[in-house]
Amino acid sequence: MGLYLVQHGEAKSEAEDPERSLTIRGEEETKKISGAAKRLGIRPSKIYHSGKKRAEQTAVIIAGAFDLSVQFGQGLNPNDDVRPWVERISGEAEDLMIVGHLPFLEKLASFLVRGDEGAKAVMFRYSAIVCLEKKESGRWAVDRVIKPEMV
Repeated sequence: MGLYLVQHGEAKSEAEDPERSLTIRGEEETKKISGAAKRLGIRPSKIYHSGKKRAEQTAVIIAGAFDLSVQFGQGLNPNDDVRPWVERISGEAEDLMIVGHLPFLEKLASFLVRGDEGAKAVMFRYSAIVCLEKKESGRWAVDRVIKPEMV
């Protein structure tokens, strides 16, 4: 099983836009990453987002490359507890994508890879895709990270 974690695209400041929608750069980088993900064979069966505008916009752009719809995922806000999602992910058989925020994504990846949400096992970047693979042992490993500047 693959798990794809995406920090939302670059967003406007709260002063500029209280809803913090994506900047033009955030939209462009997310479109580039979406095309690269498809070419690289990334095929999530579901794409979840936090419900915040910047995460939903990022998820919709990515979903367009895969002809998928996006789903709101309860508990994906920046400071939410990762354990409910760890349990949810462990019950899935198909590849998933989660579009969200720091520090949540960083803690989730660290918990899955190292068993310690404070380990800071992976560095995130706006619009980048962190690809994790579940090993036969049930543990997770970082397979690759795809950054906008790489495509």
